[in-house]
Amino acid sequence: MANQKPLKVAIVCDWLLGIGGAERVVLELHKMYPDAPIYTSQYDPKKISWFADADVRTGWLQKLPKSLKKFLPVLRAFYFSRLDLSEYDLVLSSSGAEAKSVKTGPNTTHICYCHSPTHYYWIRYDEYMKNPGFGAFNPLARAGLWLLIKPMKRWDRNAAKSPDVMIANSTHTQNMIKKHYKRDSTVVFPPVDTTRFKPTGKPATRHGFVIAGRQAPYKRVDLAIEACTQLRVPLIVIGNGPEHKRLEKLAGRNVTFLTNVSDAEMVNHFSTALGFIFPGMEDFGIVAIEALAAGTPLIAYKKGGSLDFVTPKTGVFFEKQTVKSLVAALESFNPGRYDPAELNAMAQQFSNASFTRTLRAVIDASVNESNAA
Repeated sequence: MANQKPLKVAIVCDWLLGIGGAERVVLELHKMYPDAPIYTSQYDPKKISWFADADVRTGWLQKLPKSLKKFLPVLRAFYFSRLDLSEYDLVLSSSGAEAKSVKTGPNTTHICYCHSPTHYYWIRYDEYMKNPGFGAFNPLARAGLWLLIKPMKRWDRNAAKSPDVMIANSTHTQNMIKKHYKRDSTVVFPPVDTTRFKPTGKPATRHGFVIAGRQAPYKRVDLAIEACTQLRVPLIVIGNGPEHKRLEKLAGRNVTFLTNVSDAEMVNHFSTALGFIFPGMEDFGIVAIEALAAGTPLIAYKKGGSLDFVTPKTGVFFEKQTVKSLVAALESFNPGRYDPAELNAMAQQFSNASFTRTLRAVIDASVNESNAA
């Protein structure tokens, strides 16, 4: 794109309220386009400090009273669908919810990095109905979701038509985009800071298993705890969440819970474990790639994002989301057959640098195609 004027770029995301895979994508987009404003519904700089140097722009949703938070999906849909970004040449949305619906003009190229079709409409509706996550307001949230599910599905499917280009974060998400949005997409794996993790221990010096992440029902941390308790093998459980107290009651003496782990401690726990257990059905699975970068093989549920990175060279699958199936996989698992250095090398295909390089190629091709049209 030499000899062309610099693109006027905007970045859009659903929210910036913590640290997760979606926020990591926004951070890399910010690094690629540091002068681009970041539009979002809500931003809490106390919970995520990555964007201190960024021009983060919020609207009226930022001042929303807590009493209205149960209506956020509908309000975000209203907010983003009326957010006019037609003045920009390039809009990059990082979205698994409503941000993909922003308004753009005929001269704007809108590329959406889609983390998933909106979970609470398409992928995990039953789970959200069971536990919406609003505490005392759960009955009201369930009623609202039940009443609004059909019109909001129609709205979401129409919103997915807004981007000119759809990017999926995994082949699983690519299939879900095709199924629910009837759109083709290109897979660009999300960025993982693989430089943080180095293999430090040989398999013979390792002990026990590890699992990490938010302790929500769909993560199925309970399977890892019950399987390791049954086998009486050590398990370190890193993280916290709404399931924490229930999980503690399931655990035997061989299970250790760690709720406040530093980056350095995380690296140590990953690199000294026999294997990392990945029992949920995830859109991708950044934490599993971090384990690979630490030189630790995976024991993963054979569905979702794990299909993109679990191979005979990186770990083993268990077929069903049951304790019995996971126990069988753990009993047959042989950590000695994996080379930590090779696992680290395999993780590099998911590095920040790989993400930026691959995404840049998609952006350049899309903008050039738009300019030629």
